[in-house]
Amino acid sequence: MNFGAFAAAFRTPDLRKKILFTLGVIALFRLGSVVPTPGVDYSAIQRCIDVVQDNSIYALVNLFSGGALLQLSVFALGIMPYITASIIIQLLTVVIPRLEALKKEGQSGQAKITQYTRYLTIGLAILQSTAILSLARTPGALFQGCDEQLIPNQGIWVILTMVIVMTAGTAVVMWLGELVTERGIGNGMSILIFASIIAQIPQSFLNVQSSKGWFTFAITIVIVLFVIALIVFIEQAQRRIPVQYAKRMVGRKMYGGTSTYIPLKVNMAGVIPVIFASSLMFLPTLIVQLTGSQSEWAQWIATNFSTGTSSAYLWIFFFLTIFFCYFYVSITFNPTEVADNMKSYGGFIPGIRAGKPTADYLAYVLNRLTFPGSIYLGLIAVMPVVAFNLLDIGNLFVFGGTSLLIVVGVGLDTVKQIDSQLQQRSYEGFLR
Repeated sequence: MNFGAFAAAFRTPDLRKKILFTLGVIALFRLGSVVPTPGVDYSAIQRCIDVVQDNSIYALVNLFSGGALLQLSVFALGIMPYITASIIIQLLTVVIPRLEALKKEGQSGQAKITQYTRYLTIGLAILQSTAILSLARTPGALFQGCDEQLIPNQGIWVILTMVIVMTAGTAVVMWLGELVTERGIGNGMSILIFASIIAQIPQSFLNVQSSKGWFTFAITIVIVLFVIALIVFIEQAQRRIPVQYAKRMVGRKMYGGTSTYIPLKVNMAGVIPVIFASSLMFLPTLIVQLTGSQSEWAQWIATNFSTGTSSAYLWIFFFLTIFFCYFYVSITFNPTEVADNMKSYGGFIPGIRAGKPTADYLAYVLNRLTFPGSIYLGLIAVMPVVAFNLLDIGNLFVFGGTSLLIVVGVGLDTVKQIDSQLQQRSYEGFLR
């Protein structure tokens, strides 16, 4: 989509309203990300952030909240409880017959699943806000090496008020995301994550330039552009399986006889496997912090997992990403169900018999595609980290493959949606 298309989008009244509404929600979301929760010593928070600013783990945790999490702001939890709840509900749909039945009911069933997701989001927000505040109450627990008193008044009502405010902030963020999906452009939840990540980019580039000079800054830009180009290339790649529909007589009319295709992307799982792997990789460090253990295994975890740049951490992260890629694809794409739907509508793959042979063929193609897709995701997850560590800017530029994958993926989807709406308007005008 070129600049002329963007200009055409702003010249279109209804599309301009959607774009401006989305930008307004993003501005409101960013405002809530810097408003501190009542009861927090904001100056102490800033001093502790300065102490741990060279720790890439803290920077990565803070990345997806747009800098709100470590500041204990109203929107500290951001959209992550909703994302976690959505993933949990999606996984439970495979194993709970009731949820699977709701999924097949169409729009009414999906509305019910969305309601369950909202309830689970609030529950997760309560748990996460309580866990974060329990760490913040103890000096040095939330920020290792910083003994500032982050919550001066630790009365029960003060802590309860903070939990309510942070949980309410998550509910507001969830509502804003749904508003963007309904009245704006793109998927609202993805847009908010996109805004959180983009908000940290200028400061990261400025840190690299001021600390390492223009040469390292230029190499960093080249690496980022190369990774973005690789992501765009792979995300657009797909295997199109041709499908032919036989002609059938319904009453006095003939239906069918058309040709179409099933688009199977090389990366069928999207960014979900990387998010799964990132969450699991953060758990060992969190357990050590909560338990305060000084045993041998705790020291090994502190050595290899605290920075997120050790070879052991990167190898485990790489193989976990591959595992979750296969796992997620297996639960989201059911070849047998697709083959049955094709058979019921008279569709078949040329040269493949309908029914089980079609399901076997789809499973075979899917496995062949998932292997390079999983390797690609694993490389995208660890390659920028390795490159930035070689440049000695790992603590200054924390945008790994996960964040770049999210930014590029959301950007492509949003641009496609704007482009499709422009084309639809042109076609409507032509028909009139």
